[in-house]
Amino acid sequence: MLSRRSFLTGTIGAGAALATQGPYKAAAQVDRRMIVDAQIHLWKAESEDWKWVPGLKPQLPEPFTIERAIAMMDEAGVDRAVIVPPTLNDRNDYALEGHKRYPNRLAVMGRIPLQNPKSAELLPKWKASPGMLGVRVTFNTPATQAWLKDGTADWFWPEAEKAGLPVMFLAFGLVNLFEPIAQRHPNLPLIIDHMGVNTAIAQKGLMTEMIGRTVALAKFPNVSVKMSNLPNASLEPYPYKDLTPHLKRVFDAYGPQRCHWGTDVTNAQHKGTWRQRLTHFTETIDFMSESDKDWVLGRSIQQKLKWA
Repeated sequence: MLSRRSFLTGTIGAGAALATQGPYKAAAQVDRRMIVDAQIHLWKAESEDWKWVPGLKPQLPEPFTIERAIAMMDEAGVDRAVIVPPTLNDRNDYALEGHKRYPNRLAVMGRIPLQNPKSAELLPKWKASPGMLGVRVTFNTPATQAWLKDGTADWFWPEAEKAGLPVMFLAFGLVNLFEPIAQRHPNLPLIIDHMGVNTAIAQKGLMTEMIGRTVALAKFPNVSVKMSNLPNASLEPYPYKDLTPHLKRVFDAYGPQRCHWGTDVTNAQHKGTWRQRLTHFTETIDFMSESDKDWVLGRSIQQKLKWA
């Protein structure tokens, strides 16, 4: 089992070594397959001008910076990644800095103060920020989960649809609440994070039921799903064989063009390196053809987010 320190220093060291050996050369330059990670978090150290929400902590004790991410992407053979700013605050500036520094490799699904209806004023010009592709909303605490039921979030869906913004959403155990949203807003691209499941759901033996809720949304053409953060939903070590029937069920429902591989690599990092999370698909998943994997591992998320 990897320690946090060995995960960061070992993998980053390998990436740095590659960087000193010559120009960046990732998987797409070898076999023409573009590898795009549909979700990573980046954050810098808390400071007076970059405060976190009181009481919140990042997934790792050390900052996960732009430099670290790029080095690890190089080592793992990942060409591009979608930055999803963590819930440490509602700021997108550091993620956008990543795109500014690596415009061909990093793009952003930004956070928005969902509890404030005045945020609607931001959406018409949301994509004016270079690298901003859409919005990511989270319902992972009792307070934020209530927003789906008490009307707090109701303003957002029609406004995002009007602005033409793809939306990624995190809602473990509540994916079924998005059925009326998908139905009412057929032109709103909705992307389910992490197949709608996590460790708690797996430990309670509810995977089949909750994956069923995710599968039920496949009838809406505007809904797609991220096969991401998988080690966190598995009760087994790499290659996470207990997830295979669930992955196949989701894949059969959505098809390759609506399934998006992603890592959320800083989450459950002791259960798999970035490279392992990629080889899980390239080397151990046998129900997808190579053409299917081309879509799932990169083409589908670029198409969904219109990331040229």
